[in-house]
Amino acid sequence: MADHSAEGLRNMTEGSPAGHIFAFALPLLAGSFLQQLYNMVDSWVVGNYVGDGALAAVGIGFPVLFMLTSLFMGLSNGGTVVISQFYGAGKADRARDAIDTVYTTFMAAAIPVTILAVVLVRPLLHLLQVDPSAQQEAEIYLTTVCAGVVGTIGYNLNAGILAGLGNSRSSLLFLAISSVLNICLDFLFVAVFHMGVFGAALATIVSQLVSWLFGIYYINRHYSDFAIHPFSRRFDTTLFRRIFGIGLPSAIQMSLVALGGMAVMGSVNVYGKEYTAGYNIGSRIDQMAFLPIQSLCNAVTSFVGQNMGANKPQRIRRGIQVTVLSSIVWSCACLLLIPLSPAIITIFSRTPQVIEAGSIYVGCVMPFYAVFAVMFCLNNAMRGAGDSVFPMVDTVLSLILLRVPLVFWLSAHYGAQYMFYGIGIGWIAGCLLSLVYYFSGRWKRHGSLAEEK
Repeated sequence: MADHSAEGLRNMTEGSPAGHIFAFALPLLAGSFLQQLYNMVDSWVVGNYVGDGALAAVGIGFPVLFMLTSLFMGLSNGGTVVISQFYGAGKADRARDAIDTVYTTFMAAAIPVTILAVVLVRPLLHLLQVDPSAQQEAEIYLTTVCAGVVGTIGYNLNAGILAGLGNSRSSLLFLAISSVLNICLDFLFVAVFHMGVFGAALATIVSQLVSWLFGIYYINRHYSDFAIHPFSRRFDTTLFRRIFGIGLPSAIQMSLVALGGMAVMGSVNVYGKEYTAGYNIGSRIDQMAFLPIQSLCNAVTSFVGQNMGANKPQRIRRGIQVTVLSSIVWSCACLLLIPLSPAIITIFSRTPQVIEAGSIYVGCVMPFYAVFAVMFCLNNAMRGAGDSVFPMVDTVLSLILLRVPLVFWLSAHYGAQYMFYGIGIGWIAGCLLSLVYYFSGRWKRHGSLAEEK
């Protein structure tokens, strides 16, 4: 493969599979940590300078925003798989065409998606049964964040393109800029200017827009053969069908998972804003603990994609084994968070009901982390091979059709203390399905997308 003046791009078809996966995952982990750090700073600043109602409002915003951006997150995932397979097969020109197609699609839909997101805020909050004391702040926060949703989508597209090319380091730089700026603006808008949840939302959208635009500048300057031209209007219909064919199931999966999260949030909200705030802090701890697993799984998607393009099944199998084993080891270490959770939650709120609710959540989900890690790893690996339908079906069955009814049933029959065990039961079912499908080998039938005339 020619040198594409692309320092930092990683061909993962040669050398140690474990070395490539860990080298790719570490920048992703650092970036995800920064992202969660500024999310937690949002929560800390709002919780300490505004109040529990505002803290609940910020937490409510996450699943709603995730659902509204899921289509483009799916497009990014589809782009990552297609680009990685072309890059692994040595077809840099087709990877270039895929990048142009992804960005042309994004630019055409950016304004309509923003308008739709803003319009949907109030109906979605009504469906979530938000506590009246947090309703107004939740609407302000979500409306503001949705108005700037283009920055969030743009950053994820840039990261997805670089992931397909085997580069996770540059995305870390973009995210570091966003995180530092977001933290500084949080303190400025909320603590100094007393702008409340609007200030926290404004800090988020400004930092993400800066990160997205800087990402385009950086990629165009350093990786000229894969430069982004947002208004080029270069669009390959065949590639779009391939990207969309992989990305649509992923988008459906993410949007339904977000809807499931919103449904769980609706069940939590009926216990009052203190319980909602505690659940949100517990979820932040959960998300932070999951970062190493998430980073490894994102790495294995690109690893499998490139090696599918290079037709190296033995490397694919070794890479998956390394990822699964490493994720299980980390899951066992996360059990230490159960006794530590009350002290961690105290950092964000000293309200006893908030501390109790957050501790209950952590205590219910952490014992099931290993099974979720296996499910997540296998599904991401199969997606890298071009099979995104089974991961979607598995996730919908386990995280929606099982998890949500179980949470409501446990809440109704046993109360708030036991409702979150429904999450773990859903994970067990999903893990079993993933194992059966993985060992069946059916996920290999798609072959390499790069095998074209």
